[in-house]
Amino acid sequence: MARDTTVLDDDSSSNNSANRSDTTDSNPGLLDRRSYLGLAGVSTAAALGAVTTVTGQTDGDYDVIEVGAGEKFTKQLEEGEVWENKLIDITASGAEYQIHTQGNNCTIRNIGIRGEWDGALNQEPFLAYTTDPNGSVLVENIYLGDGHIATTYPDGSSGIFVPASHAGTLTVRNLYYADNPSNAVYGSSPGNPSEHPNPGAGGDVIIENSYSENHSSAAFRVGTDGSRVENCVSVGGNRGGWAYFNNPTYRNCDFSGANISDVYGGNGSWSVDGTATLENVYGDTASGNVDGELAGSARYTSPEDVDGVPTTPEEAAAGGGSDSSASSDTKSAQSSDDEDDQLPNVLLVNGSSDDVTRYEFEVGGEVVPSNEEGATIDDEDTIDGAAVQGSVADWKDAFRFSGDLEQLTVDGPGTVLVNDDEVDPADYGEDLPHALEIEGQGSPTSFEITVEGTIDLADGADPDGEATTISGSTVQSSVTDGSQTFRFSGALTDVTIIDGEATVSIDGDQIDPADYGDNELLPHALVIDGTDADEPSTYAFEASGAVVKATYRDASIDDEDVIEGKAVRGAVGNWLDAYWFDGDIEDFRLRGGAAIDVQYNVRDR
Repeated sequence: MARDTTVLDDDSSSNNSANRSDTTDSNPGLLDRRSYLGLAGVSTAAALGAVTTVTGQTDGDYDVIEVGAGEKFTKQLEEGEVWENKLIDITASGAEYQIHTQGNNCTIRNIGIRGEWDGALNQEPFLAYTTDPNGSVLVENIYLGDGHIATTYPDGSSGIFVPASHAGTLTVRNLYYADNPSNAVYGSSPGNPSEHPNPGAGGDVIIENSYSENHSSAAFRVGTDGSRVENCVSVGGNRGGWAYFNNPTYRNCDFSGANISDVYGGNGSWSVDGTATLENVYGDTASGNVDGELAGSARYTSPEDVDGVPTTPEEAAAGGGSDSSASSDTKSAQSSDDEDDQLPNVLLVNGSSDDVTRYEFEVGGEVVPSNEEGATIDDEDTIDGAAVQGSVADWKDAFRFSGDLEQLTVDGPGTVLVNDDEVDPADYGEDLPHALEIEGQGSPTSFEITVEGTIDLADGADPDGEATTISGSTVQSSVTDGSQTFRFSGALTDVTIIDGEATVSIDGDQIDPADYGDNELLPHALVIDGTDADEPSTYAFEASGAVVKATYRDASIDDEDVIEGKAVRGAVGNWLDAYWFDGDIEDFRLRGGAAIDVQYNVRDR
């Protein structure tokens, strides 16, 4: 489940030399990735760099510009200039290019970039904007699909970057962007609020008939009321569309396969939030601030489905593009709604920004996910027959079902409505519906159990004199000859047998502890506490030993917090994140006012 209370500007921390500007941080350590360089103050000689062997040749209907190893080709468009039919070859080692519009009423058309970018990381080689509120810029028929050597955001390069100083109208049409860990169009900076170090000039970004796949942050990211994304397709990445500021519109688009959300609205960091207005948009997930509902799952997933998108650099340079059989009129006419086939009842879980709410329920008939009332449909919610488990924060989950609601458990501040009427979970089955039994085998055996919801000793259970510690969703205890029984809600996420042997059963069925969670019991705890901070905080750290997420001190476990080997990055709002780790914390970076608590050898206390 994508947690939308706080949104990192994106998914990795890095120093940034690029010309981005949606977030700025005086802390040089964490997420310093939107520092702004005003290109208007850069001289032509400086922008060109040390280019000595760039050559041009005519090849059919376009010019080929071959960039030498370690060199950069630079093109700056002047007032009213039209620059078109160019193939820029950067296949040589370390070859780079820089294109930017600075004058009004410029046109860049039929440009193909041939070769994977293996130059400097975290650059923005293609900037398009006009500082004239009445001005316009057109970027059309562009191929940026040969990839980037970087594998994580923000080391890649946006396809088209729009600086905060953009005040007029930029139209991007027939763009192909792929295999690059960044944004196809990073167009939200003109919407930067007044308190931003680089306030936006309010220009609009119009993206039409474009395609992106295997990006990272978002395919089409915009941030002003007049901005819109129309007839576009996105596959994969973290988001398809991202309305970062204000109220941009997504129309007749197909987004699929996003890790966080196919469409997302909001930023969680600035006084001006974003809301995505949806008009005939197809996808599986819409999260954050969204006005409208998804029309169904994505119908189109390839560049051939988008009219006019070039699929090779040569095709782009020659002015060609795909000839889609699916016109925008056809797309607009299709709909996935089939009212006659819908199940009769609706269960809506309404989350709260105060904390995460975990829920589970069981019905007497069928159950399917739904986008009723603007709810999201998320892969993290699990449906097993007639039983459902999931979680929400400041968003909604919804399901259609048949039969009666037979069991309902809610852990957290969220509420549940059935057919528009709020219900009391206590009226539906047991608060802790599952039984877990640990049976000793004759030798002292210590164990630790973690669940997604709440766990407690079963009524009448006798811990047999053993020391038993229960903290929210985690229990630590031991058995020898007897057994201990607990009742819990949510899913069983971790079973660790520290020493000895024991038989573990859930609802009478024996399980293998090795099938649940990371069974390495790490000794030290790190807690990032955002409950008393005024603003959301982001963090990154690296341990010298192993590190895993923890529910220590009732911390939440969230998919958006990322562990890569021994390195961790994440964010907290008004909640706690915690980690078990071994060794030492070798590097820690924090942006924000969260409290940090490192406790060594916690399990020995």
